[in-house]
Amino acid sequence: MSFWDIVWFIIISFAFVAYLMMLFSIITDLFRDSETSGWVKAIWLVALLFFPFVTALIYVIARGKGMARRTAASHADLQRQQDDYIKQVAGAASPADQIAQASSLLDTGKISQAEFDALKAKALAA
Repeated sequence: MSFWDIVWFIIISFAFVAYLMMLFSIITDLFRDSETSGWVKAIWLVALLFFPFVTALIYVIARGKGMARRTAASHADLQRQQDDYIKQVAGAASPADQIAQASSLLDTGKISQAEFDALKAKALAA
């Protein structure tokens, strides 16, 4: 086996893995799209099975923008869920709780009115 055979094998392997990733992305997008009917999804899947390269190319051209939009929405939803979970686990206080704590500090004289106003503005901004 020569050096160029190895290089060619690496290139072909990379192209095959990239193609599989694209197929999985298309199939994931098909099932993520709630606006597309089941029959249309079935037609896309059958077309992917019998004419994989052409169908993948047509799908990316025809539905690429929607695919990107659905992927971005999914990532944003996952990020929001993760942030909510982290806040819940960390025991983050609500803005009302933060203002109440600042008010008690103001009442005891540990902070000034200006500091209270700054804490209140920060809590309301969050």
